[in-house]
Amino acid sequence: MDNRRAIGSWLAGPRAAMEDAGAEFGYRGEQLGLPEEGPGSLARPGRRLGALAVDWSLCVLIAYGLITDGYDQVTGNWALLVFFVLSVLTVGTVGFTPGKRLFGLRVVALGTGQVSPGRGLLRSALLCLAVPALIWDRDGRGLHDRLARTVEVRI
Repeated sequence: MDNRRAIGSWLAGPRAAMEDAGAEFGYRGEQLGLPEEGPGSLARPGRRLGALAVDWSLCVLIAYGLITDGYDQVTGNWALLVFFVLSVLTVGTVGFTPGKRLFGLRVVALGTGQVSPGRGLLRSALLCLAVPALIWDRDGRGLHDRLARTVEVRI
């Protein structure tokens, strides 16, 4: 029976093991002053990935239709550039990309609420590198959001 409990705690992850030991972490986004549910709450990974898929598909279509002759590696490179420009222009001004808007998400700056163009540029550059977006904290924010001091919330 002890082996099952040990394997179960390993599969559930360190957070579950710490909670079983009595540590209280609260809900995701509580340390940031965000509500637990509803508008203004921290965006869940499924919605964020869906919005990213929509934005990437849009950028690939733009690169394929307007810039390159056919789909190849060059199209992917152009799509990344289009994604970067789209992200900088939209997140740095209105706070969302077309995919984020479709999934009911918005990027806000911690403290001020409005993302400045500089923060949008930094966040977009780090997002295009991909690795910072794959490193998450306990609230579910990627390193690109932490360094830009932004958070993706539901609207």
